[in-house]
Amino acid sequence: MSFLSYPPARYGGTTGLVNASFRPADTPPDLVSEGHDGGRTGASERQETHYLATGASTGGEFGLYRIDMPPNGKGPTEHFHKTMSESFFVLSGSVALYNGEKWIDGMPGDFLYVPIGGLHAFHNATDEPASLLLLFTPGAPREGYFEGFRDLPGMTEEEKHEFFLRHDNHFV
Repeated sequence: MSFLSYPPARYGGTTGLVNASFRPADTPPDLVSEGHDGGRTGASERQETHYLATGASTGGEFGLYRIDMPPNGKGPTEHFHKTMSESFFVLSGSVALYNGEKWIDGMPGDFLYVPIGGLHAFHNATDEPASLLLLFTPGAPREGYFEGFRDLPGMTEEEKHEFFLRHDNHFV
């Protein structure tokens, strides 16, 4: 019988640590993007991104972000990542999720896991706002990717290509 086992212990103490971090729900977003459309053209819209747990804050274990999308908010077109998986959990509204084969209308509570190399895309195709969690494993420095959107309109095609490669986004 084959099964997964726990990884090797990384903490050797016997009393535990006081090292948890708490982020209240009313914490303002870490990034308010104007002119973000998932990285393709720089079309104008407002999106809020909350850095719940970054790769830096989790020691590279994972990155967790809440994305609050505006009505008809665009996301990245079909792409894949070579170094990390990406998971989507819809919190509110409806989010169109592409699973590499077809588009799915993700509703609150729906979850999509995309393994490393898996084709995917997402956007808000409705006239209502939507919110979702994005989980990247292992934790890559996605903050630079999110923050770099504001510079895309001024980039040459070669600079955009380098930006996407640096952030492990491979568009098809």
